[in-house]
Amino acid sequence: MGVNENASGKISSIFCKKSVKSARLFLDVFWGNMQSEKKLRENILGNIIFASRWLQLPIYLGLIVVQGIYAYKFTKSLYHLLVNLNEMDSDTIMLAVLNLIDVVMIANLLVMVIVGGYETFVSKLNVDDHPDQPEWLDHVNATILKVKLSMAIISISSIHLLQTFINAHKLAEKTMMWEVIIHLSFIISAIAMAHIDRLLNSAHHSKESKH
Repeated sequence: MGVNENASGKISSIFCKKSVKSARLFLDVFWGNMQSEKKLRENILGNIIFASRWLQLPIYLGLIVVQGIYAYKFTKSLYHLLVNLNEMDSDTIMLAVLNLIDVVMIANLLVMVIVGGYETFVSKLNVDDHPDQPEWLDHVNATILKVKLSMAIISISSIHLLQTFINAHKLAEKTMMWEVIIHLSFIISAIAMAHIDRLLNSAHHSKESKH
């Protein structure tokens, strides 16, 4: 009886150890599967969110169409200037030229938004070896693009303000005053953004130097 009890005890002990080992193995496999499914869900969600940047593609294509509209407007204004050149005085010619410059600067602004925005927020253009690659595209980022857009807006506002001063005898003083205020607001906003970017860059460089 003692031998049988010892044998049955050993068998029970071995069976319990194997059961515990099997249970642990099952839990490890189950937990591993749960982690794998969690990572898979996170990867799918992350890929969907990352791919959502392509929703901006129709926007940039639409801006290309707008650029074509401005090219048509420039051609039309230039044709009107050439046809009516003999009938215009110097102030009218200057206003027509400023209008053409205004169209050109808006077109340049569109190019910066289309090319720089697509490169920064959607996908790489892969034009590193292209001979006509813009110089500013080598180091474009959201900060530089923001500063360049601010400067372009200030330049466009300057052209409009110059047109206003040429036509000062036809405009009310209140209208000219508000245009000057708006122009100064653009300048102050650009200076503030440049100052904030400078502070952020200096803080970033100081953290890197500490590390």
